[in-house]
Amino acid sequence: MTPRQLLLVSASLVFVSAADAPTTDTKAFWGKPQAAGGACCETLGQVRTNIDRIDRQIVALIGERGSYVREAARFKANPASVEDKARVEQIIARLRALAIEDKAPPDVVEATYRALIAAYTDEERKVSAEGDAKP
Repeated sequence: MTPRQLLLVSASLVFVSAADAPTTDTKAFWGKPQAAGGACCETLGQVRTNIDRIDRQIVALIGERGSYVREAARFKANPASVEDKARVEQIIARLRALAIEDKAPPDVVEATYRALIAAYTDEERKVSAEGDAKP
């Protein structure tokens, strides 16, 4: 296939994909609303608006959690003492139980928190190293 033919095929695939993509006023193809006790959502736009609202709250809470992670670094003797695998497993077990209680998928909650904890462990090491370097 020539580069021109490849470009034309690629462009047509993008065109077909864009034509099939749902818009914000797209109605559901099946089922009834279940979010917010069935009060939402009639359109994809309503779904996205609520996801964006929740994401804003999650980001704010991640920032707040981060302030406490930085505080925890002050209690660590050095960057090597930051990671506590037993504590991580306690957190994961507690969060899986909360997920079940709140009807959230425990595997999603666990994967999310393992990524969050790993990122904050790196952050805490950096903060601890900076504090370690201070007199």
